[in-house]
Amino acid sequence: MRYAVILAGGSGTRLWPWSRARLPKQLLPLARGKTLLQVAFERMEGLVPHDRCYVCAGESHRDVVRQSLADLADRQYLGEPLGRDTLSALGFSAMVLSRLDSEAVMGVCTADHLIEPVAKFQQIFARGFALAEQRPDTLVTFGISPTGPATGFGYLQLGAALEDPARRVEQFREKPDLETARAFFAAGPDRFLWNSGMFVWRAATFLDCIRRYQPETYMALLKIGDAWSTPRQQAVLAEVYPGLKKISVDFAVMEPASRDTTVSVAAIPMPLQWLDIGSWSAFAETCPHDAQGNALGAEKHLLHKTARTLVASSDPRHLIATIGCEDMIVIHTPEATLVCRADQAESIKELHRLVGERYGKEML
Repeated sequence: MRYAVILAGGSGTRLWPWSRARLPKQLLPLARGKTLLQVAFERMEGLVPHDRCYVCAGESHRDVVRQSLADLADRQYLGEPLGRDTLSALGFSAMVLSRLDSEAVMGVCTADHLIEPVAKFQQIFARGFALAEQRPDTLVTFGISPTGPATGFGYLQLGAALEDPARRVEQFREKPDLETARAFFAAGPDRFLWNSGMFVWRAATFLDCIRRYQPETYMALLKIGDAWSTPRQQAVLAEVYPGLKKISVDFAVMEPASRDTTVSVAAIPMPLQWLDIGSWSAFAETCPHDAQGNALGAEKHLLHKTARTLVASSDPRHLIATIGCEDMIVIHTPEATLVCRADQAESIKELHRLVGERYGKEML
């Protein structure tokens, strides 16, 4: 049967100070009043029955996630004791689903994206399910046509055609430098696509890849699987999970699988409007704009002689006023305010680290 797993465990450090450890970006109303997690869950409606949609995120966020998704049963929440990157999250999810259903085919989405139109997304994602069902040895991923030479995304290097419209993935290319990104963009979407971070595969096939490429992780996941649905479930999870290797699924499985003759890695193009809400510049694209190109994410604002500036506030009563600002980011919360040049937005992650060092975890 078909299942869906929505990964919602990211920390969202590049969206600080709105995104915090206790309420990360996927639980904030960044999608026109809805949380990114709500939008991701709704996007799967009609593709997978509601009771076979799971969320994998931090155990510490179980209550707030279930408040955001009122119809999510407790058993549909796969709580990580702590974050150990995407291999652990997906291996854990696959192990649980394989114990429920040995023939489980799982679609993987993240709670970071705005994707439109939804109907077309569902048609393309359904092709991914069909391909994984027809070709049990295939790991399916989805590629986005680049809109520019972005250095913030990984890339899929495409090879021979499989079943239309799927293409074999020759290689996963990690986030490139600007010169390399320009070369990828110039080669065109028939050769390089952005890696969307969305997948479909048989849980058993994915677990077998982990067994062969990351045997220590597999043995640890097996212990979790053996204890699942027993009185020892949470105790074993708490004991084993923190020791899992912290590594992404791209490095740990998808890259070696693309070189493995016993499995296939297929990419299905997604020619859609796709926005990864992973930074303030991306969030600005979702906001209404004024005639001067300012992105308006604050209910109260007065932008005098200001252009191409993002203003956002988590407090609807708070007024943000600017004079003579250009190409700036101004973010207000009750506990912290961020002001930076737009071209320095990638440094927010480093700033986040410095804030923690000086003021402690309570400010993160």
